[in-house]
Amino acid sequence: MSSRSARITDARAFVLQTTPWRETSLLVRVFARDHGTLALVAKGAKRPYSGLRTVLLPFQPLLLSWSGASEVKTLVQAEIDRLQPMPGAALMSCWYMNELLLRLLAPEDPHPGLYDAYATALASLAQGHIVTAALRQFEWSMLQETGYGVSGPLPDFHDREQAAQLKSELQRRLLEHVPGGRLNSREVMRGLSRLAQGPDQAVSDHQADSVCATNTARPTT
Repeated sequence: MSSRSARITDARAFVLQTTPWRETSLLVRVFARDHGTLALVAKGAKRPYSGLRTVLLPFQPLLLSWSGASEVKTLVQAEIDRLQPMPGAALMSCWYMNELLLRLLAPEDPHPGLYDAYATALASLAQGHIVTAALRQFEWSMLQETGYGVSGPLPDFHDREQAAQLKSELQRRLLEHVPGGRLNSREVMRGLSRLAQGPDQAVSDHQADSVCATNTARPTT
């Protein structure tokens, strides 16, 4: 069923970003497996006793229902598909992936393969697996799904010997297509790494990907 239909029920999705909408509501940008990225208004979600406040959380697999055929639709129902607590050390990497999705995907353009790669990366990070491997695999999938893919066989994302070259190639290609060529989340990651290391120490690529939990912060939305 098209995401422009009047009513969608129990769509698998993740919250990418929330911003205030009028006095009591939220504008929620989501990434749905079969509908792509889209904007939903969660009416009354800012009220203290709204059940949506504890459901519309980033990085959690959700089931969402909405209605409307306009660009901004109305959220009808939301529930958590399963709880997926995210370690503090992984949060900046998660925001980095969210920013890529928001900046590079056209609205309501389904990418089920990329959704699956995103969900897999989040699950990997939630389980405490190697941050850099999860990010490289997601970046690779993002490029393949959006038509800017790297030629050649699927790389070994856990191979330390090719990690630096792979990171440089994937992020160069991604930034070529990001408006302005900069990502806020990457700048925050590098800034926090510099603070953690001190002003006289260089920041490595691995440190930029692996900001410690005590220095993790959410970018302003």
